[in-house]
Amino acid sequence: RRTTKQMIEPSLKSSSYIHSMLVLCFAFIINMSLPRVSNAFAVRCRRDAVTRCSAATSRLMMSSAQSQNILANRLNGLDKPTVWHEFTPLSMQHGAVNLGQGFPDWSPPEFVQQSMQRSIQERNANQYARSYAHLPLAQVLVEDYSKRWNIEMDPQTQVATAVGCTQALYCALNGLINPGDEVILLEPAFDIYHAQVKMAGGKCVFVPLRPQSSNKGQEKLGASSIFQLDLAELEAAITDRTKVLLLNTPHNPTGKIFSRDELEGIAKIAQNYPNLVVISDEVYEHLIYEPEEEPHISMATIPGMFDQTLTLSSSGKTFSCTGWKVGWAVGPEHLVKSVIAVQQWVNFSAPTPNQDAIAQALRQARQPYEGFETYYAYLANEYKRKRGILEQALLGAGMTPLRPPGSFFIMADSSQIEVPDSYLQQETAAMPTSPMPRDWACSRWLTETVGVTAIPPSAFYSKPTISLAQNLLRFAFCKSDETLYEAQERLEKYFGSAR
Repeated sequence: RRTTKQMIEPSLKSSSYIHSMLVLCFAFIINMSLPRVSNAFAVRCRRDAVTRCSAATSRLMMSSAQSQNILANRLNGLDKPTVWHEFTPLSMQHGAVNLGQGFPDWSPPEFVQQSMQRSIQERNANQYARSYAHLPLAQVLVEDYSKRWNIEMDPQTQVATAVGCTQALYCALNGLINPGDEVILLEPAFDIYHAQVKMAGGKCVFVPLRPQSSNKGQEKLGASSIFQLDLAELEAAITDRTKVLLLNTPHNPTGKIFSRDELEGIAKIAQNYPNLVVISDEVYEHLIYEPEEEPHISMATIPGMFDQTLTLSSSGKTFSCTGWKVGWAVGPEHLVKSVIAVQQWVNFSAPTPNQDAIAQALRQARQPYEGFETYYAYLANEYKRKRGILEQALLGAGMTPLRPPGSFFIMADSSQIEVPDSYLQQETAAMPTSPMPRDWACSRWLTETVGVTAIPPSAFYSKPTISLAQNLLRFAFCKSDETLYEAQERLEKYFGSAR
């Protein structure tokens, strides 16, 4: 009670954008820290957080309007509330099971936690690291990538670590893009991509993964076959002004894994433009569920593409420690330098204890774990099991899950759900278009009426193609079994009685 009052109240008295953001974050932390508790104090604390979170959202909107005359032009529109600002407080307000945001609701494995303790207490990893990378981590990464890619790499110059993959991407884009340069984004694209391109002074050119027929009636539909890239459409979008093609495989939000044929098709186009750089975001590289049928293939391994590809990844998804924020970029020296050229003038280096802990964890992950050949094998098996729980929950609600071969997200076809007109007529500060897109309205209705929160994928599309998301919802299965079964129970209770 004292912490809530002392930390949140002063922020609400300020119109500062930063303070408003802190209020949102703190309220969310309270909600995550007190799941399904019944004692009176916790209930009051959560209710207090929800109320103040709503107030903070209103102040954020006011702050956004006030900042229009202050912020740099390249930030126009980027200070408005986002899908996350809307649906996290909405889920909290209605006590919904939040399957929206993609982070685990459990602690990292014990060996990962012990790695952090050793880094601080025994390994003296408490001072600045090299701007490029903490060498123990760079060495482990080079060992892993050299083995997987069958290529020799230099840990001194071909690895750059950053404060998460998000910052690695930010540095890369700012290091590569000149004002007016074009960047190809494959839609649906994680919303951070568009914002970072704009902040770097670039221009986004969108190429959609166009959903193919879902063959309704089938229970198991593959996301990789449903969300298809038209190579002719991609080629037509690339010009002499194109500087970067941003690829994400396994893909968020669909879970699609780009096949070798698709990657070779992209490579054939990219190689016609020697100055074009492919930035390949591969943070879900270890979350692969049918590796024999749909393996993860790095773009850097496609013949002729290593020198044209900067590969990004991170530890947060793999080790369930998204708050540690250790990401990296690997590739040819001239592309890795684009990250370092920016980072050395921003934060200089990623936190040394975090890097050192992940270096240890990566080595340990190669060893047998919980009866599996490696920790990676255990992780993939565990997420595959959770995927099955969520698939059954969605089927029970009359939705068609588009089975993801990778990542920890499921896109579901919600076209059989009737969304009340009253929701379609609502307006919110974060909605991407007016009138409200169907998927946005459907997610609000699910949250308020059924008590389960998904993320509307229209947040990941540009306005011309936003209709492609109208019958889709994104659900995350990086949640405890208890959380997933609670969501299943709520969906079955509502939709079962409705039938």
